Amino acid sequence: MKYSVTPEGKKLVTLIPGDGIGPEVVESARRIVEATGVPIEWDVRRAGASVFKEGIASGVPDDTIESILRSRVVLKGPLETPVGYGEKSANVTLRKLFEAFANVRPVRELPAIPTPYRGRGVDLVIVRENIEDLYAAIEYRETPGVWNATKLISQKGSEKVIRFAFELARAEGRKTVHGATKSNILKLTEGSFKRIFEEVARDYPDIEAQHIIIDNCAHQLVKQPEQFDVIVTTNMNGDIISDLASGLVGGLGFAPSANLGHGIAIFEPVHGSAPKYAGKNVINPTAMILTAVMMLRYLDEFDAAEAIEQAVIVTLEEGKALTRDVVGDERAASTTEFTDAIIANLGRRSSTWQSRTYRPIQMPPLKPEPDTVKVSSRGVAGVDVYIEAAEMPETLGPALEQLANGTPLRLHLISNRGLQVYPPTGATTDYVDHWRCRFLARSAGNGVTDAQIFQLVSLIGERYPWFRIQRLLAFDGELGFSKAQGED
Repeated sequence: MKYSVTPEGKKLVTLIPGDGIGPEVVESARRIVEATGVPIEWDVRRAGASVFKEGIASGVPDDTIESILRSRVVLKGPLETPVGYGEKSANVTLRKLFEAFANVRPVRELPAIPTPYRGRGVDLVIVRENIEDLYAAIEYRETPGVWNATKLISQKGSEKVIRFAFELARAEGRKTVHGATKSNILKLTEGSFKRIFEEVARDYPDIEAQHIIIDNCAHQLVKQPEQFDVIVTTNMNGDIISDLASGLVGGLGFAPSANLGHGIAIFEPVHGSAPKYAGKNVINPTAMILTAVMMLRYLDEFDAAEAIEQAVIVTLEEGKALTRDVVGDERAASTTEFTDAIIANLGRRSSTWQSRTYRPIQMPPLKPEPDTVKVSSRGVAGVDVYIEAAEMPETLGPALEQLANGTPLRLHLISNRGLQVYPPTGATTDYVDHWRCRFLARSAGNGVTDAQIFQLVSLIGERYPWFRIQRLLAFDGELGFSKAQGED
């Protein structure tokens, strides 16, 4: 079920006004949507700063969650994550609670908006994986001076967002999908995303698939953005390049977005809550209005969506009612005046702007089982033991070798911030007190048991504080761990 319909035949939408300028831009979008005559019933709910202040750590109260479970569709303004109280971002909480795994950011040149790329025909969509990667927010302070965050990439999460990107390309008549990764460095995590991208691409022979390294993707977005159609990437990469891309067409004030999952959709502008402008009736609501256009397409209200989009374009082309971020303070229209101008232009069409042909996006199938990758064999080659120590590697190495004497495991190497430092390779580094100590089986071909690992860790723990152990696994004969820089 994509959305809910009331007994009166109205489409139910949970409306969250948000913080700061949120209520103003949300009201603008609501007025315009209602002016089209689309039958929508708004269920107004809260999230964000005011909820944090009530002591609700998530920033999302139970009645808002219940409303979303009923409506399945959310239109929300920007939410503030206050400093000093509250916990996780309420925005991230909403996405995770409802597995809104695909963040969709369309980027298209708009008339009358001054940018260095004006006239270049920029028209692309960035699809960002929305749940995993560093945004899983699994973090630890492992020594007094070292912090660690887990970069979590799954086959299941990667496949469905990549498949979604190809389905979006089909739905919008786009011809090319770029998969952007950092697989040249992160060969297991980002490398897996690349391999899954190439596998999924084979199911879409009608669409050209190209892999691109993410830093080159950022370079190419600045140099020649018109070459891109759809870009799909991991969470952190997507967060960065989608903001970069919005700068190509005028900034965050023109950047709508959607967070889509299986039967849940959350629509929000990309910009923040801008509290210093709250209540002044000066803010540009375009991003929020175009976000509502995305919502209407999701609700299968394609005619109303196109009518609003065309009215926005006509209003921008006329140049009579433009907000302060476009024309400056002296000639600027207020938020409500800009909204009134768009409503007055409903039914008019631009003679130059061509609307894309949209159709419903076919969501990738939901796979409820957690173990989507099956293997026939697995083995344990050794263990990485992470320890805290103030010693230098030339002292630490022999000490660990001595501790491992009499066990089935031998010290293979020690690394510091990913670089092998023992046995020495001739490299120099600025050491920190965070050491990865890799132990392998003394007898080649013999597997390592948990009992042997625990014995070793117990011996190491008598001298050094350890904070993490990681079994070195192989699946179907393929190593499941990376090597240190400098490791043979």
